[in-house]
Amino acid sequence: MPARRATLPFIAGLFCLAAASLAHADIEVRRSGSSWARIENDGTVRIGGSSVGKIENDGTVRKNGSAIGRVESDGTIRKEGSSVGRVENDGTMRKSGSSIGRIDSDGTIRKDGSSWGSASGCCGDFGSKRTVAAVLAFFADGYF
Repeated sequence: MPARRATLPFIAGLFCLAAASLAHADIEVRRSGSSWARIENDGTVRIGGSSVGKIENDGTVRKNGSAIGRVESDGTIRKEGSSVGRVENDGTMRKSGSSIGRIDSDGTIRKDGSSWGSASGCCGDFGSKRTVAAVLAFFADGYF
C-alpha cells in the first residue's frame, strides 16, 4: 500500500507538468511592445485576433487554405517552390544568401541589426525558430 500512495502524487505531478507545457504552447510575437501575431498550438496564425493562415507541422505555410510556401526542416524558406532564403540553427535569417536579421534564443527578433520585436513561448530550439521565421517571411510586411 505505501508504494501505491507514493505513485499517485508522482503521476499527478507528471499530469500537471504536461498540462502546464500545453498551456504555454502558443507563440506570441510582439512589435513595438504590442501584441502583433499569435501562432496557436495547432499552427493557426492570428494577426490582430483574426486568423490569417496556418503553419503545418511539415513547415508548409497556408493562406486562405492554399499553400504559399514552406520552411523546410533544414531551414530553407521556399515561396512558390523556389528557395528565397533560410533560417539557420542559431536563428540567423538570410535572404538570397545575405543576413537580414536574427531570432535570438531569448525571443528577441532583429532586423538589419536593430530590434524589430520579440517572441514569447519559443525560440530555445530550432523548431520554434522555424515557426517564427515562417511568420516573419510570409506574414510580416517588410521583414522578409
